[in-house]
Amino acid sequence: MWHFFPENYMWSYQIIRMFSQAHYGGGEVNEILEVANRIEVGNYNSFHKEWMSLGNRTLTKANFAMDRGRKETARAAYLRASNYIRTAEFFLQPDDSRKMPTYLKGVEAFRKGASLLDNPPQTVEIPFENACLTGYFFKAPQQTNGPLMVMFGGLDSTAEELYYGPASLLNERGISLLAVDGPGQGGSLRLHNIHSVYNYEVAGTGVYEWAIANLDIDPDQVGIMAVSMGGYMAARCAAFEPRFKLCAIWGAVYDYYETWANRPDNHPLSNILQHILDVSNMQEAREKLRNYTLKGVADKIKVPTYIVHGEDDRQNIVENAYRVYNDLNCPRWLKIIPTSDTGSAHCQVDNITETFEMYDWIKEQFSR
Repeated sequence: MWHFFPENYMWSYQIIRMFSQAHYGGGEVNEILEVANRIEVGNYNSFHKEWMSLGNRTLTKANFAMDRGRKETARAAYLRASNYIRTAEFFLQPDDSRKMPTYLKGVEAFRKGASLLDNPPQTVEIPFENACLTGYFFKAPQQTNGPLMVMFGGLDSTAEELYYGPASLLNERGISLLAVDGPGQGGSLRLHNIHSVYNYEVAGTGVYEWAIANLDIDPDQVGIMAVSMGGYMAARCAAFEPRFKLCAIWGAVYDYYETWANRPDNHPLSNILQHILDVSNMQEAREKLRNYTLKGVADKIKVPTYIVHGEDDRQNIVENAYRVYNDLNCPRWLKIIPTSDTGSAHCQVDNITETFEMYDWIKEQFSR
């Protein structure tokens, strides 16, 4: 992966992440570069300030266009603004007074932009443990009683972010997407205080049953997929919810305790991880993560499973993909992007086209 900030991997990754999402309306490359040039590396206030400033300026462009009935221009600006504001929220700590207003502002911008799409998504709230999981149903155009992919994000993803790539790539293949903030994610955590659980199949089953009861889909054509830490979540759901037809793992996680075992307590996401797990320190977090393993779980998956992983993934090393694949007893596919190629970084943010084969595979599985 190319590093915009050679001395700071995590910050460089956020820039590349934005470039990847720009393909689908989540940003404009030169706007992103301008912000990257103004950020003071390592200064989290600077990171928030510059992304928020760009988000606000872009939101003003959206409102100006909307006031004049220029819906196409407004739509594009609202969607860019939403993703810039999401990025501004990314490193904010759970107790930062700016976090919730920033999150809500980004969601509002996204919903304004999404409502102007030719095929706008349906905002959903899925009952779960006396609260609800938040998300969006992106119905494939001209699709009736068709296939559906349920998708969770990763440790720090939001359902809004899953529009910038997955929704478009699935919809153009005639597949609907139900993008969900699972336990510990997005609005489910921020608005409804639903923390992460190791037995993620409870959420997977809940979402599946809600979907077949409430959406225009084929109940026998529902798959599960997830990205980053979600690689653990999707596998867990497929292992214990046999009604899912297929499983797509976009970045494998075999043992999430091992991922965090050697990370320092002051890792940029440590406090966020603690909040997600509902613990007060990293010792408690690591102890809780001992349950987040696919050992003795992956071999229970019976449905066709596809794994895509980058050899140069520095967040969940490539051995995770090999271990998950080797434990599978189901029909299985594995794509490893070598370090010599673009697309080898975490979740292929440095070349999103390397994931296209995964979407083709999903379409092929539903066509059988």
